[in-house]
Amino acid sequence: MDVPGIVWGLTVLGIVGLLVFDFVFHVRKAHIPTLKEAGAWSAVYVGIAIVFGLGVWWFGGADMGTEYFAGYVTEKALSVDNLFVFLIIMASFSVPRADQQKVLLFGIVFSLIARTGFIFVGAALINSFAWVFYIFGAILLLTAVNLLRPDDGNEGENIMVRLARRLFHTSEHYDGDRLFTRENGRRVMTPMLLVMVAIGGTDILFALDSIPAIFGLTQNTFIVFTATAFSLMGLRQLYFLIDGLLDRLIYLSYGLAAILGFIGVKLILHALHENTLPFLNGGEPLGVPEISTGLSLSVIIGVLAVTVVASLISPKGRATAAASAVRRSATAYLEADEPAERERTWNDLVSSEHSLEGLSEEQRATLRADEELTDLLDRAHARQG
Repeated sequence: MDVPGIVWGLTVLGIVGLLVFDFVFHVRKAHIPTLKEAGAWSAVYVGIAIVFGLGVWWFGGADMGTEYFAGYVTEKALSVDNLFVFLIIMASFSVPRADQQKVLLFGIVFSLIARTGFIFVGAALINSFAWVFYIFGAILLLTAVNLLRPDDGNEGENIMVRLARRLFHTSEHYDGDRLFTRENGRRVMTPMLLVMVAIGGTDILFALDSIPAIFGLTQNTFIVFTATAFSLMGLRQLYFLIDGLLDRLIYLSYGLAAILGFIGVKLILHALHENTLPFLNGGEPLGVPEISTGLSLSVIIGVLAVTVVASLISPKGRATAAASAVRRSATAYLEADEPAERERTWNDLVSSEHSLEGLSEEQRATLRADEELTDLLDRAHARQG
């Protein structure tokens, strides 16, 4: 189905309007969103995406609607995985919590721009060269394998950040949410700009597996663009809403690996069905079965459900979440300056430490062996006196 230009224009205008609204009313003034605020606005953005999808279903038909929702769910799941990396990056740069909203919004905007570019390049390649499906499928299978490998934890210091540090003068200290400041009479970059560079660099890498994944579900450029865009909307609020839950989703990478592997196989089967490579079956299509979008949607939702439930009931996930909560509370307490803020963060720390009592002795012993966490708690208790 061809989408009229006026629909494209109104859709892009609506998405830009949502981003501007987000900046003006939520991000421009630095603050830490409450759980209620993050939950309410997350629900609003998910609701907007669902209403849009129902509109696609109504005007474009069931096939188009199913493709949109399959793409949206897949991209949303991948965007949640992205939040893990954003969390690591901001922790490695010690970004003040009140300023994390601006970093996240920048990441969303940059990601949307990068993915839009990849979408139109990918669409052009698919329209001209059917064999591109083989490449997209291989990328997804490789990404799935990489997700199963242990994380090296170096996301915060990627090549773009190392290059920026080498070529430009950088400060070790934040100056509010400013990107540049002056030190010793010289204009230098702040860590705020560096963390944005780090997130921008990782966004490009995310696009390399995100876009082939959704092209594996639909080749309709409008569906690919809108499902991707709406999956990114509300990502900032979702970050603060499930900040504590992120550490508990210990099996998410396995679920995403299964989803990307499944879509990779689907792409390769489609490539074989549309085969034009002369050295394969004489350039003629092969009679292989194709996976329907409905089945894809069912598999994606099923895998995510199993992954989330398994993570939530896992003792290891509970221990990881408890340790992360203690680490965040201790860091927030040490960074607090105002008396009221110090009292609040201290109470949070005490509550987080009490939650460790529910862990097994083996899990508590593992946490006690964590020298970084132990040192953090010692400094927090020493400050409290």
